[in-house]
Amino acid sequence: MSQRSLTVDVMDLFARFRAGTRSPREKELLAVAINAILFITSTGQRYAFEDFLEQLESDAPPPVVASFGTLAEAEAWLRQHSEPPDSAYVLIGDTYHVVMYLRETNHRRLIPHPVIEFHLGQLKRDGIPPAVASFNTQEEAEAWLDAQTEPPRQAVLRIAGEDHLAVCHRNVNHRALYPFSMAVEMEDELPREP
Repeated sequence: MSQRSLTVDVMDLFARFRAGTRSPREKELLAVAINAILFITSTGQRYAFEDFLEQLESDAPPPVVASFGTLAEAEAWLRQHSEPPDSAYVLIGDTYHVVMYLRETNHRRLIPHPVIEFHLGQLKRDGIPPAVASFNTQEEAEAWLDAQTEPPRQAVLRIAGEDHLAVCHRNVNHRALYPFSMAVEMEDELPREP
């Protein structure tokens, strides 16, 4: 089934739920869901939404909207953007940052975000998949990753005996390697019960 017909079907489903509920709050929430889908389709973002769904299903790291080599480049982009994408992720080098933008005050900031560390932690908890390739050095692994014409969104590589996650952000043409030693162990981050 096409993405176009799926979005129409979802909007119809939400409209039926909205018509069948008596709760004003539920009607309001369902109207927001319907309007969100309408926003996606009416602003020409259907394919971007389809790519986003595909990425979610692949269990790859969160998508990014831009990639920069330096903080100065990212900050220049943020200053020049007429309306930065609030709460979206960008990469500076290989480090995730979240865009903070308050329209009312025109406040703009890039804040480092540990989303990749949590993603690596989740992969560790689920069981790291087998490595698809093994290399002696980081440079060899980077050369292999750069040579891939259709790289996977993510794949495990072994470099000098240590597992790394190779990530390809196709929409911004950025490839990165993250060692699993960066992983955040959730149980270490949660307060312990007495």
